[in-house]
Parts: sequence; structure tokens; C-alpha cells
Amino acid sequence: MNKTASFKLKLTGIPAETQQFEYPIDDEFFKVMESSEILGGSLKVVLKAKRTQGKSYELHFAINGTIKIVCDRCLDEMPYDVDTTYDLLVKHGEEYNDEDDELLIIPESENEVDLSHVIYDTIALTIPLKHVHPEGECNEEMSAKLREHGFATEDDDKQEEREVNDPRWSALRNLLDNNKNT
Repeated sequence: MNKTASFKLKLTGIPAETQQFEYPIDDEFFKVMESSEILGGSLKVVLKAKRTQGKSYELHFAINGTIKIVCDRCLDEMPYDVDTTYDLLVKHGEEYNDEDDELLIIPESENEVDLSHVIYDTIALTIPLKHVHPEGECNEEMSAKLREHGFATEDDDKQEEREVNDPRWSALRNLLDNNKNT
């Protein structure tokens, strides 16, 4: 059995007025998606779908809940709240094409679309580049090891303060200043 079958939306029968679908997302979803960045989570996806002109469909996703990711600083698991929306237009065409972020073209012969990858990508795109526990919530043992080896675990303001006092940064700033004056 296809593990993402519950995320397939049958397009035939979707009326011109909005129809709502709900998809619960749990740890199993992220295992099936073979996610390396997202360890698990508990989210709810509310999909509002309606047929527009001919064989095109407007899909509006609202995703809310919490995922589990790894803290960049201490490498412990941390929760991350997700609250996002995404709009997608699905049209029938000659062949499959997902090159546009807002338009999905599926072959005329297909009457359903697998939403699992759209849902996963929408969730994954909410994760910031740098994800760390709030100050003081990191694994204390790991924080101590980092300090022991000269890596600070303070917040970004203190990191910037260290950069100001680092002679390498001063030399780079002097180069920038010299370029501005010429």
C-alpha cells in the first residue's frame, strides 16, 4: 500500500464552491517522507479546495502545529511552532510539471494529486536557517563542552560583541572604510 495514500486528493467531484479537508500530521508522516531535518511533529493541515474554470483547482493550505528539529547549538531535540499558509493552483495539461511554486500541472489522464510533498515542503520552508533553543534552554552538558573548547553559547548580541573585539573583524572593517574613502 502507498504510504502517502491518505494525502491524495481526488480532483473529480470537487465543486465550484469551497470544500474543506483536514489532514493530521504526526511523527509517522515525517518517517514516510524520510525527513532528515524534521524529526517528527504534531500538526493539522486544513485544505480548502475549489474547482475554478474547467479543469483547474485552487488549493489553500493552512498548517498549524509543532515540529521537532535539532538545535544547531547543543544538538538536542527542540520544538518549533509552525503557523503557515500556502496557495497552489492545479491544472490539467499534457504532462506533469511542478517547476512553478504556485502552479502544478498534472496529465489529463490523472484525476488525483498526492499532496504529501506539497505539505512537507511547506512545513520545511518554515524552518529558519539558524534554529537554536532560547537562551538558557540548551543542554547544559553540551554548553559546558562548547565553552570548554572556546565556543560560546551566548545569544547573537554577545557573539556580535566578540566580533567587535576580534582584531580580524577590525582589519576587515578598516578595509571597508578605506574603500569608502577612495
